[in-house]
Amino acid sequence: MARHTVTLIPGDGVGPEICEASVRVLEATGVEFDWDVQQAGENVMEQYGTPLPSHVLDSIRKNRVALKGPITTPVGTGFRSVNVALRQELELYACVRPVKAYRGARNLRDDLDLVIVRENSEDIYAGIEFEKGTPDCRRLLEEISALSRKRIRPDSGLSIKPISVSGSERIVQYAFDYARHYGRKKVTLVHKANIMKHTDGLFLAVGREVAARNPDVEFEDRIVDNMCMQLVQKPELYDMLVLPNLYGDIVSDLCAGMIGGLGLAPGGNIGTEAAMFEATHGSA
Repeated sequence: MARHTVTLIPGDGVGPEICEASVRVLEATGVEFDWDVQQAGENVMEQYGTPLPSHVLDSIRKNRVALKGPITTPVGTGFRSVNVALRQELELYACVRPVKAYRGARNLRDDLDLVIVRENSEDIYAGIEFEKGTPDCRRLLEEISALSRKRIRPDSGLSIKPISVSGSERIVQYAFDYARHYGRKKVTLVHKANIMKHTDGLFLAVGREVAARNPDVEFEDRIVDNMCMQLVQKPELYDMLVLPNLYGDIVSDLCAGMIGGLGLAPGGNIGTEAAMFEATHGSA
């Protein structure tokens, strides 16, 4: 039997304990692993001056698959999310979050079985931000106010929400390919195109074009706030959801709550050259 070399990032907080248990489970399958252990997060800041040293990325690029424990992300201040940086640096554009009810868990209902596909590289999580009061932020506020003819309060911070044709096409096609491969019958695209017509509207328009090229899988769309209500009231109507980055983050956690919590909601981050699998909860 072939051995598999996998980058193992224990993380911090409860991360090492979770990774140790995960390794035991994986090795109990009889598959042979060589674990390439790499450290990332706030516990390496003092040594390397960054929470994500370059050799960690090099290891994942070499091995092409990683298992990662939770890594602390400071709230409001401090370094940016290591999780987001890993996805961006390695082009892990698809976040796959299965939602399945297991016997004995605190399920909202026992027949829950759907898959969430979240776009991982764009949207408000792209990390294009401008701090309140800085010269760059003030200049952008003035320019955007002039271009849009809408006044933005001068004491504002800014975050930019880019959504591209290529990024949208890639993630929606991934959802259709996944559905076809795993026998899923329907893809539901989730958006807020009624309000954000040039970003979410673009995501929806591209999604409809992709759906037209995949007629063997049923397609529909839902506005994100309505989607949240539908998932609580009638989750049996949904099979696969595909969402932009922010909505995918929120809705996948909502669905985790329906099957007993984040501890029962794994995540896979998939790219063309590498994949990273992780616990989806925090490090506390």
